[in-house]
Amino acid sequence: MKTITTIEQPTLSRIASVTRTTKETDVSVAINLDGQGKCLADTGIPFLDHMLQQISSHGLIDLEVKATGDIEIDDHHTNEDVGITLGQALAKALGDRKGISRFGHFVAPLDESLIQVALDFSGRPHLSYGLEIPTQRVGTYDTQLVREFFVAIVNHSQMTLHIRQLDGINSHHIIEATFKAFARAMRMALEVDLRRAETIPSSKGVL
Repeated sequence: MKTITTIEQPTLSRIASVTRTTKETDVSVAINLDGQGKCLADTGIPFLDHMLQQISSHGLIDLEVKATGDIEIDDHHTNEDVGITLGQALAKALGDRKGISRFGHFVAPLDESLIQVALDFSGRPHLSYGLEIPTQRVGTYDTQLVREFFVAIVNHSQMTLHIRQLDGINSHHIIEATFKAFARAMRMALEVDLRRAETIPSSKGVL
């Protein structure tokens, strides 16, 4: 009689909360990497809230973000500090990154726009940003802040991230497709690889 070996999903607790307070902003983020895509986002920046909802929904990450900041000046500080705090929460929830698939990629269409994202939870922060957004604003949101958000999240989660715009002429479509592709790529990278669930996904043994 043959013995059948089964591999069970390890029990993980990939949950983290981070609060970051400066003279300019007060940001709190709670994250569950193994969630159902539930999101509560209240940053004072409606378009950023909408993009955080894309990360949560398409990444199947439960996310709570609360931020207050000096948006009477502009959205820059709050936008950046949300990215910083979210990056810190990601890093904290991942811990030593044991067992993760590590790499992720996705190509997301949104009408005429087509965005490619590839990422690696490498422990080495790097951003290659290839978006060409044709307008200065989407609603009241300064489109230059898209890059600043990803710079912040990359540096504080220690992620390597490449974003390429393959097509697109509508600013809203380009940005939203980027966040959807980012979420899907991150979901792939964060999945537990059952064949290496107890090891670091690196030939060096550390990330």
